[in-house]
Amino acid sequence: MPEATDGSRVYDLVAASPPLDQNSMYANLLQCSHFAGTSAVAESDNRLLGSLSAYLIPGREDTLFVWQVAVHEDARGMGMASRMIDHILSRPLCSGVRFIETTITRDNGASRKLFASIARRRKCEIAETEFFTKERHFDGRHDSEFLFRIGPFA
Repeated sequence: MPEATDGSRVYDLVAASPPLDQNSMYANLLQCSHFAGTSAVAESDNRLLGSLSAYLIPGREDTLFVWQVAVHEDARGMGMASRMIDHILSRPLCSGVRFIETTITRDNGASRKLFASIARRRKCEIAETEFFTKERHFDGRHDSEFLFRIGPFA
């Protein structure tokens, strides 16, 4: 599980991982402390290679919302993101989770591929709907985000 001291390393990993949106370092500190139970980091030789921030949606504790997944370029294509999600779902805190949700832009092929593979592995449906639109929610400053909902699964 991440610790608050991982926040600055997560910040640097995200900065080095386009097309991910850079959050404030403070947001990364909160992800690594307040949301540590539903987030993960992956390291090798004290080097941060992966980070996944997520949370249980308030009032819908059967749904894990994956906020952001970052994998260092040296570790991509090795299934690290899937393993981090599996690790989070195996925790007692997530024992009631039956759905995974996330938002993805149209051009983020890596994230689309990751969540499609999770749905296949868990033998679940995946639904995609427009969630936050470029004009209505982002005032034209960010591409539309599409909600992916995977589940239900056991």
